[in-house]
Amino acid sequence: MPPDGPLLRVEGLCVSFGGLQVLNDVSLDVPRGGVVGVIGPNGAGKTTLFNAVCGFVRPESGSLSFNGAPLRRPHPHRLTRHGIARTLQGLGLFSRLTVLENVLAGTTHRSRTGVVGALLASPWAQRHERRLAEQAREVLAALEIEDEADRVCASLPYGTRKRVALARALVSRPRLLLLDEPAAGLSETETAELAGIVRGLRENTTVMLVEHHMDFVMNLCDELVVLDFGEVIARGTPAQVRADPAVQRAYLGEAVPGGADA
Repeated sequence: MPPDGPLLRVEGLCVSFGGLQVLNDVSLDVPRGGVVGVIGPNGAGKTTLFNAVCGFVRPESGSLSFNGAPLRRPHPHRLTRHGIARTLQGLGLFSRLTVLENVLAGTTHRSRTGVVGALLASPWAQRHERRLAEQAREVLAALEIEDEADRVCASLPYGTRKRVALARALVSRPRLLLLDEPAAGLSETETAELAGIVRGLRENTTVMLVEHHMDFVMNLCDELVVLDFGEVIARGTPAQVRADPAVQRAYLGEAVPGGADA
């Protein structure tokens, strides 16, 4: 039985680069089974927040906890072992590999064949790798791109490659999925389809996303956290955030004192 409380808790997080305060005392909770959006103008600190959760940057102060336990010094290459997966703004796909090979790259933490087993091509190792391939194909089927499994990623349209990146994250069976600009570059139809996919993840996966597409987040997210110049200026339901005067000022360009990154 999972512990009580949020799946992810961020408390008092502070990050600075070269004397520039990028995140200042940022605190937020990500409830289990919800979709939480982190929004804000350019330079608000949204990506830095994601990078701190993933271990790409080291906070000066504050704490992270995941599933009721402290998340100390997270390492990007070990995130999936914790049950956390992330997509990147730039997709991060291997353009010369096939769709299936790219998705299988997301199963490395679950591969138990080892170097010796792989070199000897033992029957057990082969069965295990087949199971992983079957699971990867199941994720591709759920995202309606199974027919593209054997195509090289470089040959696919951008919207399809976005789904491949999502499939690679989902194949690790994360409890928390971090989506970095998931709707960027997508058509209106593709964005609507993506919203439907994310809604369907709620039963098994909690989602936290950074996004500039306001219609997308307002119609999809259960809760929103608004950053401006590295500080949380509002949080609540989409309706509450939309009506918040501080949010309106931030998006109209009336600056809150401070400084941050994208």
